[in-house]
Amino acid sequence: MSLTVTGRTALLAALGTLPVGILAPNWSGILAVNAPLTLAILCDYALAAPVRKLQFTRSGDTSVRIGETATVQLTVTNPTPRRLRARLRDAWPPSSWQPGAEVTASRHKLTVPPGERRRLSTELHPTRRGDRQAQSLTVRSYGPMGLAARQGSHQVPWTVRVLPPFTSRKHLASKLARLRELDGRTSVLTRGEGTEFDSLREYVPGDDTRSIDWRATARQNSVAVRTWRPERDRHLLVVLDTGRTSAGRVGDIPKLDASMDAALLLAALASRAGDRVDLLAYDRRIRAQVQGRSAGDLLPALVNAMAPLEPELIETDARGLSATALRCAPRRSLLVLLSSLEAAAVEEGLLPVLPQLTQRHTVLVASVADPRTAEMAGARGSAQSVYEAAAATQSEEQRRATAEKLRRQGLSVVDATPESLAPDLADAYLTLKASGRL
Repeated sequence: MSLTVTGRTALLAALGTLPVGILAPNWSGILAVNAPLTLAILCDYALAAPVRKLQFTRSGDTSVRIGETATVQLTVTNPTPRRLRARLRDAWPPSSWQPGAEVTASRHKLTVPPGERRRLSTELHPTRRGDRQAQSLTVRSYGPMGLAARQGSHQVPWTVRVLPPFTSRKHLASKLARLRELDGRTSVLTRGEGTEFDSLREYVPGDDTRSIDWRATARQNSVAVRTWRPERDRHLLVVLDTGRTSAGRVGDIPKLDASMDAALLLAALASRAGDRVDLLAYDRRIRAQVQGRSAGDLLPALVNAMAPLEPELIETDARGLSATALRCAPRRSLLVLLSSLEAAAVEEGLLPVLPQLTQRHTVLVASVADPRTAEMAGARGSAQSVYEAAAATQSEEQRRATAEKLRRQGLSVVDATPESLAPDLADAYLTLKASGRL
């Protein structure tokens, strides 16, 4: 605990210096002004409520999505016989607020009578994912004259987990509508075979004659055809590559964040379709894992597991990833790998282990493309623009060639910008489901 003087003290000292300088510019005059002021400061300090004896407890929100507000309450109890007149700074990491809002949001003024308590609220507006932990709580307790203050710090731990924003949720309604069409639950009848027999109905012109059930037709007076529904109760394993390639920024966000958003839309859609979804985040070890959750618990578990993930600046161990994925999905599944189409990473890492994965699973690779590359490819007007366009065109050709290599191995590939990745990945899942390839 330390002694702090206030601006009021400095003002009184300045006002006392003026007559001394004019009337008695000597040591006696200085002592006549400063001695009473020093005594007043010491008395004010002695009468201020001690900071170390104050008691603090926290309550409030423990999780929040990016873009929303979390409120954390701080209860201040004054067990001392003196009135507490204080200013308080509730320190959190800088990313807990919008830029420039920290000063007003973290500082509070309060008065607590002896033996009573007061509650303060600190509103957080996080700008990044992850766990935000409360830092030191600094209290400045003023004396009754406002000349001096006792200052000290307390550690009052509290953690608010900042969850991914799930901005692609806006696409969920349209994808569910298409799912209902595939499943035959709307007035729009989608003809074609899935892989699971559903029911019999009367033949109408245009139906595939291969769907006619001749035994059922023989038992009734009309021609009966078999109807099919998309596969259900299939298993999806979503794998997030958290290695160095996921650290690249596209626009204002890392590639990993765009991959998370796509994974959340896919998981929400697949769970509504009756499929089981698991998550694995991996680079050289497991960073996060979600298994065996019901449809109602799936999304909360996913966003909670994804929240603290950060890209690791290391090369992903493709063999370790493959072995871990096979352990997590021992039966035939749809393996969705959210990774990079960087030529070196794919050719040296993913391609050698593909036979192990495709032998047992259907594999879908999704990657985040940088829209800036397409803009650069079309730029002209200066020598620098021409060089940038040539580099961007070469980069795009390499991505297309890499994607084609994966397709020749039997994989499905989605390569899209952050805004399009989530809906395109959902469409790819629905296409696989409609064709019975899960």
